[in-house]
Amino acid sequence: MSLHTVNDLLKKHRLVEKMVQNQAQPRNKLVAALVQKQHLAELHALLARLTPIEVGQILSTLVLEDAVLVWGQVEETRQDDVLWEISDTLREQLVGDREPHCGLGQMCAFELVDGRLAKVAITCRHDLQAINPIWVDLLAPTKAQRVLIGQHYGVELPDPEELTDLEASARFYVEQREIHIHSDFLLDREGKSRSVPVAFILRGDILFSVRREELPVFRLQRLRARSQPGFVTDAKDVLLDLYGAEAEYSADALENIYTELEAVSKKVLSQNVSDEDAERILADIAEEEDLNGRIRRNMLDTQRAVSFLIRRKLLSTTQLEDAQQILRDIESLNSHTAFLFDKINFLMDATVGFININQNKVIKIFSVASVAMLPPTLIASIYGMNFQHMPELEWMLGYPFALSLMAFSILLPYLYFRRKGWLR
Repeated sequence: MSLHTVNDLLKKHRLVEKMVQNQAQPRNKLVAALVQKQHLAELHALLARLTPIEVGQILSTLVLEDAVLVWGQVEETRQDDVLWEISDTLREQLVGDREPHCGLGQMCAFELVDGRLAKVAITCRHDLQAINPIWVDLLAPTKAQRVLIGQHYGVELPDPEELTDLEASARFYVEQREIHIHSDFLLDREGKSRSVPVAFILRGDILFSVRREELPVFRLQRLRARSQPGFVTDAKDVLLDLYGAEAEYSADALENIYTELEAVSKKVLSQNVSDEDAERILADIAEEEDLNGRIRRNMLDTQRAVSFLIRRKLLSTTQLEDAQQILRDIESLNSHTAFLFDKINFLMDATVGFININQNKVIKIFSVASVAMLPPTLIASIYGMNFQHMPELEWMLGYPFALSLMAFSILLPYLYFRRKGWLR
C-alpha cells in the first residue's frame, strides 16, 4: 500500500514536471512548481510515518531516478537507519562513499598486544579492517551496529532488549560453529540491585558480548587485562575471567549485605523498638533479602554456564582448572547466601515479634480498662433500677455515695493490676 502511494506521487510529480517544461508562461510554471512542492511534501510526510525497513524496501524496488528523488525526502536524522536496510550497490548510488553512522551505542574490540588487551573503538566499517580481536564488546548496540559487526564477522548478534524473553532451556546451546551462552550479571548501584542479561557468542577465536548496560564486572575485566601481562591468552580466557569476576563481585555484595544486617541487628535487639523503627527495619531487611536472593540466582546461572563449557570440552587444561575453581567459589557463596537467609529470617521474626509486643501493650490497656469498668457499671445498673425499698434514693448524700462507690470499685482493680505488674 505504501509503495503504491509512493508510485502515484512520483507519477504526479513527473507529469507536472513535463507540464512545466512545456509551459512558456511564467505564471503557469509558478503554479506547476507549487503543485510539485505539494507532492514532495506529501511524499515527505508519508516517508516520515514509515519504518526504516519499509523505506529501504521501497527504495530497493524503484528505478534509480525515482530512488534518488525519494531519498531526497528522507529526514536527515533517519538516513543512517535507512542506509543499513538497502544493498551496498544502491547505497553507493545514493550517497557515494559515505558510511552510515552506527548510532549511540558503544562498540569496542580488544586484541592482544604484548600479552595485554588493547582496546580499539569501532565507529565505522573501516575500523574493522586492520584489527584481529579476541573480544568484541557491544554496549546497548543499535540494529545498525549489530548488522555492521554481524556482516563483517559472519555472526548474527541478538537484540539486547530481547534477551530477557529467553527460556532457561535456550540459554546455552551450540549452533554450527558458534557457542551461545546467555547469562545474568549483577548490578548493585545506589542501593538498587538488578540482573542485567548478557549474550555471549564464541565463534572461532573471537568472543562477542552484547549487553544493554555498563557492568562493574566488565570494567574490572578490562582493567586487569590491560594492566597484567598474560592475564588472558584467548577468547575463552576472557569469558572465564568474566565469570570469575562476577563471583568476586557477588562476594563483595554479600559482605555488604552482612554489614547492613549487622547494623539492623543492633536496632532490632535494642530495648525500645517503636512501630516506626520496625517499619524502617523491615524495609531494610526486605531490600537485603532481595539482593541476597538475586545473588544466589545469578550464581546458579553462572554455575550452569561454566558447567556447560566444561561439558562441551572446549577448555584447555589450565582453563579447566580455572573453571573448577570458579565452581568451588560459587559453592562457598551459595553456603554463605544460605547463612544470610537464616539471619534475615531471624531478624524478620524478631522485628515482627516486637511489633506484636507493641500491639499487645495497647490491647492490654484496653483490657484492663474494660475489667476496671465492670464494677461501676454494675453499681450504676443496680441504682438505675429504682427499687422501692432503697433508702439511698431518698437520702440527701445518696448520689455522692453512689459516685464514691463507683470510683472505689475502679481504683481497687487498678491497684491490683499495678501490684501484679500488668500495667508496666
